[in-house]
Amino acid sequence: MASQQEGAIRKDPASWRGSNRIESLEVDTIANEDKQHDQHKVEEDHKISGWRNFLSFVGPGFLVSLAYIDPGNLETDLQAGASDRFELLWVILIGLIFALIIQSLAANLGATTGKHLAEHCKAEYPKFIKYSLYLLAEVAVIATDIPEVIGTACALNILFHIPLWVGVLLTGLSTLLLLGLQRYGARKLELFIAVMVFILAGCYFGEMSFVKPPASGVFEGMFIPKLRGSSATADAIALLGALVMPHNLFLHSALVLSRKIPKSVHGINDACRYFLIESGFALFIAFLINVAVISVTATVCFKDNLSEENTNRCNNLTLDNASFLLKNVLGRSSSIVYGIALLASGQSSAITGTYAGQFIMQGFLDIKMKSWLRNLMTRSIAIVPSLIVSIIAGSAGSGSLIIIASMILSFELPFTLIPLLKFSSGRTKMGPHKNSIYIIVISWILGVGLVGINIYYLSTAYVGWLIQSTLPKGANVFISIIVFPLMVIYILSILYLTFRKDKVVTFVDTTPHLESSTQTQLEKGSFHGTTIDHGMDEVPYREDLSEIPLPE
Repeated sequence: MASQQEGAIRKDPASWRGSNRIESLEVDTIANEDKQHDQHKVEEDHKISGWRNFLSFVGPGFLVSLAYIDPGNLETDLQAGASDRFELLWVILIGLIFALIIQSLAANLGATTGKHLAEHCKAEYPKFIKYSLYLLAEVAVIATDIPEVIGTACALNILFHIPLWVGVLLTGLSTLLLLGLQRYGARKLELFIAVMVFILAGCYFGEMSFVKPPASGVFEGMFIPKLRGSSATADAIALLGALVMPHNLFLHSALVLSRKIPKSVHGINDACRYFLIESGFALFIAFLINVAVISVTATVCFKDNLSEENTNRCNNLTLDNASFLLKNVLGRSSSIVYGIALLASGQSSAITGTYAGQFIMQGFLDIKMKSWLRNLMTRSIAIVPSLIVSIIAGSAGSGSLIIIASMILSFELPFTLIPLLKFSSGRTKMGPHKNSIYIIVISWILGVGLVGINIYYLSTAYVGWLIQSTLPKGANVFISIIVFPLMVIYILSILYLTFRKDKVVTFVDTTPHLESSTQTQLEKGSFHGTTIDHGMDEVPYREDLSEIPLPE
């Protein structure tokens, strides 16, 4: 019976068609599932590839961000918290937002053009202006190294009770330490220093949870700008100078050259976005650390039941005696942990300053110098004023020298910032990758505001000193003859850089000429083909900078 039914099925064509239809549906279903699986796999691979691409660009932003938590920043944070409580937190917020914008502009300039800021300045400006900008950049590097020298000396004093002036002399040995650690790779060196600095950050975060600064005071100081008196203005300028440093702009625009960036609109845009994300994350951590230092200092120093000893410390707060702020968290070991972290923090600025100095010298003068020799040269110059002040005025005078160095950086910032804003906003350097109108407006508003604060402080501080001066009238007249022309030159120089039209075209369109549909897909990031052979290779590593040990 069963065999008869099987024979009937074989003879019935309709049964064949039904069977074929079922088999066809099964095949189509399997094919659709395979297609969906393949598409899902492609999407997963694309996400993984995106993360891998992002991680390949990580490095320059974190190295640059170490300069935002160096001894200069710690000293200015301590002074601001002890003198003005929470009232200057808005300077930290605006300063780091500004820093994120201009650091991303510096990274974009290097990633898009293949040349860093110093090289663009050399190509654009006349010889006298070029050498003037070079000298100002070198002064900025030296001014950055002064807090590192003093911070390292304070750390040695805390850890080994070495006199401050002896510690200043011993900081020259940090050149050998830097050279020795570089043998193990820049990545390991960056990681070691970052870990030590984050230990210091963890201490201040822990102290914040103990002293519990009032949230209303912190948020009011962060979002309601106040400047009460010339001292607060000086502290604000020092904070800005310690946060937004000229040498960092040269450094960031050069460090990105160590990354391989595809020569397409899409590849360049991706690289710029990755650099922005990395810098944003790194600077957000720096922002939290600076806020924590100011909040802890303000809360401890403005307590109602503060002991006489701690009151005297707060009135003369320096890097050398600030470890008492962490005793609630670390107890007796506070000075040791603070000293180790301060030592590591000091070395971070040595690394960023050394790299920046190398790129500045190579870019302006086309002179390449070994890391240890460049560090030794900068350190030798920075030791002189630090040694003189530490011998004459001790730790209090050294703290004041850090504030002065930070103010010098603030006054010098326009001579680096204005060329960067003009280069990154013009087609002569950036081509189609120039800044959007929103970035142009925001960055110029912040830049003009910074210059305005500097000029306001210079004029009011000098006039105030002139009124209260006890010197003979002839001496005051002589000093005024020197000071006022310098102030006029300062203002005229800024105006010259601002309104001078860029003449040298350095942008070269290396984007391959593809079909319009393919190029559109490429720029939108929706092209997944693998058969483009029209020169879509990566931007080559800068062989001419091979002697400068770029982090990999």
